[in-house]
Amino acid sequence: MMAGRLTADMGRSVLNTLLLTLAIAGASPSHALGHKRTDKSKAVRQDVVVAKDTDGVAEARLIEVYRLIGQAQNREALAKADRLVEDFPHFQLAQLVHGDLLTAQTRAIKTFGDVPDTVARSASAALAELREESQRRVRALRERPAPGTLPSQFLALSQKSKHAIAVDASRSRLYLFENSPAGLNLVADYYISVGKAGTAKIAEGDQRTPLGVYYITSNLDPKSLKDFYGSGALPISYPNILDSKRGKTGSGIWLHGTPPNQFSRPPQATDGCVVLANPDLQHIIRTVEVRTTPVVIASQLQWVAPQKTRAESKPFEDALHGWRNAKTSGNLQQVLTYYTPDFNSNGKTLMQWTPTLKTELDQAQGRTIQLKDVSYLRWTDAADTMVVTFGEVADGTRVGWTKRQYWIRQENQWKIFFEGVI
Repeated sequence: MMAGRLTADMGRSVLNTLLLTLAIAGASPSHALGHKRTDKSKAVRQDVVVAKDTDGVAEARLIEVYRLIGQAQNREALAKADRLVEDFPHFQLAQLVHGDLLTAQTRAIKTFGDVPDTVARSASAALAELREESQRRVRALRERPAPGTLPSQFLALSQKSKHAIAVDASRSRLYLFENSPAGLNLVADYYISVGKAGTAKIAEGDQRTPLGVYYITSNLDPKSLKDFYGSGALPISYPNILDSKRGKTGSGIWLHGTPPNQFSRPPQATDGCVVLANPDLQHIIRTVEVRTTPVVIASQLQWVAPQKTRAESKPFEDALHGWRNAKTSGNLQQVLTYYTPDFNSNGKTLMQWTPTLKTELDQAQGRTIQLKDVSYLRWTDAADTMVVTFGEVADGTRVGWTKRQYWIRQENQWKIFFEGVI
């Protein structure tokens, strides 16, 4: 009886080795084994249906397999892995985990992706990528952000921003937050891939993902996109004002999906975009709003308690209120002390823009300036900057402007180097 079971397991291992070889090579196991090809349009529709039912279903099921392995429940893990690779035959990483579970029934596993040496030699680069992807996914499972903490960039977010996104390139992870009256709450997180050359984008075509504070600018209709982009795309505002000030170039940085039925991707696999599995992207598309959703992309997020961010933001809040009070006073020279000499407003220098500021002061006629729906996000690298969005309304008026300012800290003083109406 035991010999029969081992023979059956070994037979399954042989089949799995074939599946692994095909998966590492990037082919569809079902296609290569002679099964009928699935119509691409049906595959897309099926993927969307899955997304509506359960967000991130493939990854969630793989994480459950990892969890069972960690609890030494290999039989249960194998049963779930069997169904996972049957439902998602293109999920190469799941195929690799499935293979290890099968192999573990006959011998000890030496390393993740313990495939035969011939397979490992013929596809060493692809195998290394799958191993790295697995490590990133497992790390995200094991090392969760401390409850109640937030990325340090999120200092204050207006209720007009119902959601926020933060990307940690070092963990290959995108975090989705809901903005409630009580503050930001982490509601979901997903595996992502960034640029082939890493992060810190500088120039067009450098295959790097930008770092900074951005906003989702639009939601592209999937029907207008190639299959390459999967179930949709959300362009972000790269280059932002700080990027342009630093001479960075390039465009077309999106959050987008993958070709139909593709789930496995190395952590660094894109031309600069942030790429998610289609069900994960579908959830984000259905959740966030354009123009009001900030997207922070960092090489590594620092998670801090909200109380700490509030304390650290006090000097900036004082500067912002000082600027508002100066505008209320109507004293043009006093207001100008809050701007840097190299200030720019959509191409206008400080001298060229000063008449616009004077007109605003004349129109306010000394009435108190109110700042409403204020958001400010901090970005710190070689410089310490703030991206500030607010509505500016003078007392006694019904309407005002929605503005965005960029502030920089120079010699312990906060100054404005950009201001514009959005």
